[in-house]
Amino acid sequence: MQKTAIVIGGSGLIGNLLVQALLQDEAYSSVKALVRKPLAIQHPKLTNLVLRFDDENALNIALTGDVVFCCVGTTIKKAGSQAAFRAVDKEIPLKCAAIAHKNGVPQFLLVSAVGAKASSSNFYLRTKGETEAGLREIGFSSLYFLRPSFLIGSRSEVRIGEQIAAMLAPVMRFLLPKKYSPVKAATVVRTMISLDKSPKPGVHIIEGFED
Repeated sequence: MQKTAIVIGGSGLIGNLLVQALLQDEAYSSVKALVRKPLAIQHPKLTNLVLRFDDENALNIALTGDVVFCCVGTTIKKAGSQAAFRAVDKEIPLKCAAIAHKNGVPQFLLVSAVGAKASSSNFYLRTKGETEAGLREIGFSSLYFLRPSFLIGSRSEVRIGEQIAAMLAPVMRFLLPKKYSPVKAATVVRTMISLDKSPKPGVHIIEGFED
């Protein structure tokens, strides 16, 4: 039985690759991309849902389907403040998850970050951890937290840390524990789709990706 997939954050590195992969996968009959600006991609299976994430009526209509892939994320530098960062990386996932669960969506996959912990002294990792903790309370049948380290891939924006990590990736794979090694965004995407096709009940943390 084909699925309807919902992608939140379809314009970012992982989200954009994920949308393209889902459109080419026969297991999915429909892909909804919840975005603030239309994606450049056009496809018969794709629905670009341009909306404001504070519009609960629009979200209630949009968040119906079989699975949510949440790839939304920003940086403090791009957001402009810690409060603005939290609004994107924490409040949007939690609001969308609550509505999707209420609408009967059984499965939710979140792109988080390695080291995410609600008690962390690091603001970024603490926010990621708080988001994970909030999602645990919602009650999805199947919930996955994917925790990549530095991502390797082509972004529209420049992230110096990721560029350096990409150059050092061959060395870092030998020096660092696997979960801290840089990972290709395409690898994360393949992992997400594979997990959705064979979901397991409960909460699962995915670290240390295989290329």
